[in-house]
Amino acid sequence: MSRYRGPRLKISRKLGDLPGLTRKKSKKNAPPGEHGQQSHKPSEYALRLEEKQKLRFNYGLSEKQLLKYIKIAKKIQGSTGVILLQILEMRLDNTLFRLGLAPTLPAARQLVNHGHILVNSSTLSICSYQCRPKDIITIKQKSSSIKLIKKYLEFPGLASIPSHLELQKEQLLGKVNSIVEREWVALQLNELLVVEYYSRK
Repeated sequence: MSRYRGPRLKISRKLGDLPGLTRKKSKKNAPPGEHGQQSHKPSEYALRLEEKQKLRFNYGLSEKQLLKYIKIAKKIQGSTGVILLQILEMRLDNTLFRLGLAPTLPAARQLVNHGHILVNSSTLSICSYQCRPKDIITIKQKSSSIKLIKKYLEFPGLASIPSHLELQKEQLLGKVNSIVEREWVALQLNELLVVEYYSRK
């Protein structure tokens, strides 16, 4: 399945708060759909599927991409769930979002795709680029989006910049100081259920 392009509010009503997907808040409390009001205990499979969908929609990934990241995380020593979250958090589009240079991940992806972003003084248009410690992220000086990014910085998507990142607002310059810690992941998620979901496939 390719990237989701449908109504985002419907997804956040179903899965809960997804800061990377949308900033909008629904006035309706019940989940979407005719049977949204019904309360029945979800199966274990449904719980695992829901956690996996949260991850997919928040980071804007296709099923194929997420499966690829799971395989990479399994090969690295340590907790597969935490490593998976670190890989996703260190993507370039997510790093821009966490620095406050874009209000959502789709907006950050657009900045990268349109060639407005420089990493270590080189134009980079690959959203999935894995940021590393000591990477310096800047905006192209002649970019038409500088005004827009300054506007975004006034109303960031998330309240605080995580400890592994540093932002110099005046120069529109971001630095990656280290790998993200688990407690700084903005998404409310049980990553073990995601790993379980894929281990049973």
